[in-house]
Amino acid sequence: MSIIDPERLAEIALSAGDLSRYSRQLLLPEVSADGQRRIKAARVLCIGAGGLGSPAALYLAAAGIGTLGLVDADRVDASNLQRQILYGTDDVGKSKVEKARTRLEQLNPDVEIVLHEARLTSANATEIIANYDLVIDGSDNFPTRYLSNDVCVFARKPNIYGSVFRFEGQASVFAPHLGGPCYRCLFPEPPPPGAAPSCAEAGVLGVLPGIIGLIQATEALKLIVGVGEGLAGRLLHFDALKMKFREFSLRRDPQCPVCGDTPTIFEPIDYEQFCAGPAEAEWFAAPEGVPTISVKELKAKMDSGEEFTLIDVREPFEYDIARIPAARLIPLGELETHIEELPRTGTLVLQCHSGGRSEHAARLLREAGFDNALNLEGGIDAWSVQIDPAVPRY
Repeated sequence: MSIIDPERLAEIALSAGDLSRYSRQLLLPEVSADGQRRIKAARVLCIGAGGLGSPAALYLAAAGIGTLGLVDADRVDASNLQRQILYGTDDVGKSKVEKARTRLEQLNPDVEIVLHEARLTSANATEIIANYDLVIDGSDNFPTRYLSNDVCVFARKPNIYGSVFRFEGQASVFAPHLGGPCYRCLFPEPPPPGAAPSCAEAGVLGVLPGIIGLIQATEALKLIVGVGEGLAGRLLHFDALKMKFREFSLRRDPQCPVCGDTPTIFEPIDYEQFCAGPAEAEWFAAPEGVPTISVKELKAKMDSGEEFTLIDVREPFEYDIARIPAARLIPLGELETHIEELPRTGTLVLQCHSGGRSEHAARLLREAGFDNALNLEGGIDAWSVQIDPAVPRY
């Protein structure tokens, strides 16, 4: 059964141009002219115009989606171009959604592109999502995933989930109103901070988001047309190194606070706090919390000749790409075996790519009695931006 409102569908007709442009889809008995009208009537929201949102948006626009919304507050960075195929080299530094609209309109000028140049937040999510039939969640952070899930449950909209990590990706459709579970049924609690590195820290094979994003787009079209067996109640996992797909059955959790039998959450909450977790909130509130040092403060120490110890907790291949002068490489996984080599006096600075792993390292050391351990805020990426542009960004 299609998710498109019959009353809206009744107002949609295919033009001669539509019949020509979409002829290959119209030839499919499962789609036909009626299915193409549903596609033309559909309103789809892509949360994120990055690695997942790029292929999803391109193919949905090519398929003839009537209205395509894009939510993203970022600007194009050179490191995006390896996987975010909506953009080109000349777009670096420019608004993602603006450049995405230009590219999508070149591909299909008949699609209405609606821009939401903002982060999806508890304050705006309900209003934004209300205008669409379904959501493709291409976000890369846990607060946004929980937020989009919850608002979609409240609004009874399908939420097409996708995520990627290094060489692996997964996708599903969360739609309790259609009989499946929601994201919270699969992940009741977010992982501890720092336990799930971002693509910026762990890396991702450039083609992988394309594969997962196209799976998301495929699921969207199936829901719109009302054909096939969807991923609701199933999690599809893809391993690019082994070139294997695996499937896991999912069930709705009767105790889920959002879609369960006796829900306790009925409106958006503070998702940043929820994903930070009580332990992290208590840690930062405590006097013994992990103190930080800025890259400008570190540079000042270098320039003044002040003694300090800088430990780089990234992996060796990252160290080969870029490094801060005077940094000693000790990967995070090996840190505990080198504790006795580290000074307990003077300034001890822990550094990684963007500050997540080094925060964890500094915390470990402070728990071991290193009161002099500081986390370099923003990591080597902040160093490249604020101190030395010659240090490559990745």
